[in-house]
Amino acid sequence: MRESAATSWRYPSLLLLIIGISSVGEWIYFIALNLIVLDMTGSPIAVTGLYIVKPLATLVTNFWAGSIIDRSNKRKLMILLNLARAICIALLPFMASIPLIYLAVLLINMASSMFDPTSMTYTTKLIPIETRKRFNAFHSLINSGAFLIGPAVAGVLFLIGTPTISIYTNAVALLLAGAIMVFMPDLENQGPVSIPSSKFSIRDMKRDWRLVLIFSRKHRYIVTIYFLFSFVMVIMASAVDSLEAVFAKQVLSLTNSEYGFLVAIAGAGILAGAIVNALFIHKMRISFLIGMGTLLVSIGYSIYAFSHSFIGAGIGFFVLAFFTAFANTGFLTFYQNNIPTNIMGRIGSIYGFIEAIFIIVATSILGAATNFISVKGAVILGVFIMIIFSIILLIVSFSPAQKKIFRDQR
Repeated sequence: MRESAATSWRYPSLLLLIIGISSVGEWIYFIALNLIVLDMTGSPIAVTGLYIVKPLATLVTNFWAGSIIDRSNKRKLMILLNLARAICIALLPFMASIPLIYLAVLLINMASSMFDPTSMTYTTKLIPIETRKRFNAFHSLINSGAFLIGPAVAGVLFLIGTPTISIYTNAVALLLAGAIMVFMPDLENQGPVSIPSSKFSIRDMKRDWRLVLIFSRKHRYIVTIYFLFSFVMVIMASAVDSLEAVFAKQVLSLTNSEYGFLVAIAGAGILAGAIVNALFIHKMRISFLIGMGTLLVSIGYSIYAFSHSFIGAGIGFFVLAFFTAFANTGFLTFYQNNIPTNIMGRIGSIYGFIEAIFIIVATSILGAATNFISVKGAVILGVFIMIIFSIILLIVSFSPAQKKIFRDQR
């Protein structure tokens, strides 16, 4: 007997609720932590250090985390990681020194670096292939809503209390997400696999890296799509975004309020794109979402890079934000459909490790470029590279010879 639509979406709906609670909480925590560190030190450099901790945590964690993820019970590991993050976040207000805060933030981000590929594997196992595209569209919609709701909630909490209250709010949100996770199905029907100490040896990690390398060589088209998308949407976007505030202030001569409004326009674009994406996702092919979605995001960045006024930058921000949901939905569905769940943790972690290295390199190069060319020139250079790789991705994703790779085309 087939499940009714309401029954079949019961667990996916709970999972979306968990994602929503966690996403809103993360925005509240992110804003509050910046203010706490700034209040403690009065130094913008100290706040900037928080941005370095995240890719550093990825480098420290991802080269070994996949080995644990693929050998563990995903649901229980997600609950444990949420609990660990909640405890570390709750302890932040009691830390009186910046080094201690950085250490706690490093541990929180290490847990997050493990949580993301674990969540991806669990989601792929839970969601049937025929409904993944729609689920990912709702996922993008919820993340977009969190982008707007999180800062708004943080603002309200700052009015009625201190940033510390916001920190505790996120800790509670993570505990709530972990509590809801208890009611999710155990897809492996087993506790965490007992891993002997030898499993953590250098030899075993080398074996796991070799396994990912063998998969990558065997499925070169899938890997090509993955890294082309990653290069545009993760690596270069991060590098260009690192100059966003400087570009807005020094090139466009925007005031703080105008820059804040520019960010709000991006938020509106993200939400609008996610709504349209969720409504019409069933009519769009995965290859179209990845190829055209990524190209249109890059075009939005180019409008922004060549703008001379607030209006031009606003249009660019809206366009790039609007099509981000389409590109991300297509990529997530493609990834879930083509990466085996039994090695998804290792692949996601190791690929994430490689991404983190390239993010640091690309951001450093683009930042250093501002010393030799103008800020506008550096942004245009970054966007030009994005456009080139977006066109390559579009051509590759529309390759007739690889049509069979794109499952669930409708």
